[in-house]
Amino acid sequence: MSYALLFDVTKCIGCRACQVACKEYNRLPLDDKRDRRYPRETWDKQAPLTANTWLRINAHLVEKDGRVEWRFVRRSCFHCQYPACESACFAHAFYKTPEGPVLYHAYRCVGCRYCMLACPFGIPKYQWNEVFPEVRKCIMCYKRVNQGAPPACVGACPTGAITFGDRDAMLNEAHRRIEESPERYVNYVYGEKEVGGTSLFYISDVPFEKLGLPTIERGEIGTEPIPHITHRVLKWTLPIAFTWGAVLTALYFATRQKGEEGH
Repeated sequence: MSYALLFDVTKCIGCRACQVACKEYNRLPLDDKRDRRYPRETWDKQAPLTANTWLRINAHLVEKDGRVEWRFVRRSCFHCQYPACESACFAHAFYKTPEGPVLYHAYRCVGCRYCMLACPFGIPKYQWNEVFPEVRKCIMCYKRVNQGAPPACVGACPTGAITFGDRDAMLNEAHRRIEESPERYVNYVYGEKEVGGTSLFYISDVPFEKLGLPTIERGEIGTEPIPHITHRVLKWTLPIAFTWGAVLTALYFATRQKGEEGH
């Protein structure tokens, strides 16, 4: 069974109990406020994810029906169906599990940080201040899930804004809510099509671009899995290398022969 998370923007009240539960269960320390890479979080300024903060609830001021309102949005790993971080990692430190989560083998990591560049959502973060640093992100509480329990963030949510279960069931649930309350939701499930599909879905009552998410309509993200795009390009690497090597070798011998004839 492949699992997924469904985040309902209309139900989130911004209490951030999920953030606390994530840190508590994964034993993540607080970020060092002296580190200028991690600006202090305020209600009108979005703080980024860090190697010690795998989940954030960001607040956004949006305009709806002529009024300005708050909307609170989860930011964490999307656990893509076709992870760009996995395809970019030549050491195979990142890998997609059959259960859905994208996990990380720290002992294989060489610290190149290609995964951070490849991720279309900018999720993986590096332990810059550690002697033996790792790349870290949400792991969907993999051990809890294997024991039959939901991720810690799900159990901590007092309003049911986060739902966890079989991926197909979560997708069907998202569409069911939209169909039953079309006046309440935007007619779109974010994460169903983005980069080939993810294991984190969003439904909302306001357009997703207002919530800081890259959208297909604005050309900020595509529907094709990123590994498929890179494969189309990289599959020509060896043929081009061999061809170019043959050309250079032929030129070398040609110029060498002319030089010997000149003597």
